[in-house]
Amino acid sequence: MNELLLVVTIAGERVALPAALVESVVELDTLIPVPRAAPHVAGLSALRSRVMTVIDCMRSLELGSSACSDGIREAAVVELDGHHYALIVDLVEDVVEAASEPAPVRAAMGSGWERASQGMVETEAGPLLLIDPAALIAGAEAKAA
Repeated sequence: MNELLLVVTIAGERVALPAALVESVVELDTLIPVPRAAPHVAGLSALRSRVMTVIDCMRSLELGSSACSDGIREAAVVELDGHHYALIVDLVEDVVEAASEPAPVRAAMGSGWERASQGMVETEAGPLLLIDPAALIAGAEAKAA
């Protein structure tokens, strides 16, 4: 497997996002709140004259919430169904190559991780949980529907 992965940290855990789905990595400094939005939607932000919905990955994974009001936050920008989303992460580390296909996770994880996981992949940085950005965007409410 030669897929490139973006290594990020969410809620203190090193995980991977498919790099082919990530348009850019940005630092967000301004968030505009959205009344009545789903709990995992942190707000809206602008990048290069386009509006993006900002997703709090920790809240989407049911792990609490990111401190979005304390300054600059790192985010991975993805496009899904013609809409741009900024996925707030703790840290963006590196891009690595996957050395294996995703394999089933053989350990208990929280329900949020299980919903968003595509399996474990081997990389030069060690095994990483591969996360589906669409599951982060959908949030915990999607599993209830």
